[in-house]
Amino acid sequence: MNKKFVAIPSFIMYVTHKCVYIIEHPRKYYRYSLLMRFLFRFSRYYSDKKYLLKIFPLFTGYKLDLDNPKTFNEKLQWLKLYYHKPEFSSMVDKAEAKNYAARIIGEEHIIPTLAIYNKVDEIDFDSLPEQFVLKCTHDSGDLVICKDKSTIDQEKALKKLSKGLKFNYYHMGKEWVYKNVKPRVIAEKYLSNDGEELKDYKIFNFGGEPKIIEVDYNRFKDHKRQIYTPEWEIMDVTMEYPSDHTIIEKPKQLDQMLDFARKLSKGHPFIRTDFYVVDDIVYFGELTFYHHCGFGHITPFEFDLEMGNWIKLPEPTTQS
Repeated sequence: MNKKFVAIPSFIMYVTHKCVYIIEHPRKYYRYSLLMRFLFRFSRYYSDKKYLLKIFPLFTGYKLDLDNPKTFNEKLQWLKLYYHKPEFSSMVDKAEAKNYAARIIGEEHIIPTLAIYNKVDEIDFDSLPEQFVLKCTHDSGDLVICKDKSTIDQEKALKKLSKGLKFNYYHMGKEWVYKNVKPRVIAEKYLSNDGEELKDYKIFNFGGEPKIIEVDYNRFKDHKRQIYTPEWEIMDVTMEYPSDHTIIEKPKQLDQMLDFARKLSKGHPFIRTDFYVVDDIVYFGELTFYHHCGFGHITPFEFDLEMGNWIKLPEPTTQS
């Protein structure tokens, strides 16, 4: 298939590709990004469809074809617009998703919840353990990791979470599943392997079958990412973040993670299931319907097409 790429100056392409991270973590960068301010205001004046048609080429370099979508990114935009089910919103709510996953894979694979707050004024740091994680339930990026309660800047943490609660994550990329998620803050148990940052195993499932595994590491320092097959063969593919060619040992729990991924993704054209491994126990992370908001920079381009072939679009449930 010959995709019609759009003639966009290289500088704009560079900036927009870098802004994919900002799209997924908007509260972290929103105050400092003129582009994000513009997109946020811009989105309010257009329907979801018109907005996506306009901004999609900035991130991918080619026009969005909703009438005949072929690539992975295009089909994610189609699913945003035309495939809606009420239960999807609870599946991306970071509190409600735990209940969904627990019913399918078991409570023992769910990160323990310490508390849920409707507003930051309810957060009682004295009642929390020495280590914990605080995050908003309705977005991505508003995260407070506390490894030592005696050193946490409580005022800064509350300010960050308060801003997150006021932000509707839906507006940036028109991911409708987040539009009606109730903004709350969840406190979770802090997990680590002997103090080391956990690797994030993100399994891409198409029609309930795992096809690729994305492994993210050094996420809070110098984010790196490698792509593997379900057989743990490394792939010569990049998806937004580079690889530093670190040899990642095949997790002993890989088969269990793949089994959980199949169960959690059954009946969905595409869904990403995320997991961590701590002390040889697999823990559920989250569910994602639109990886990188459907704006991810995938190289080579042929792999964007191959992944698109794996998505079998369902009958639409809505019009846009």
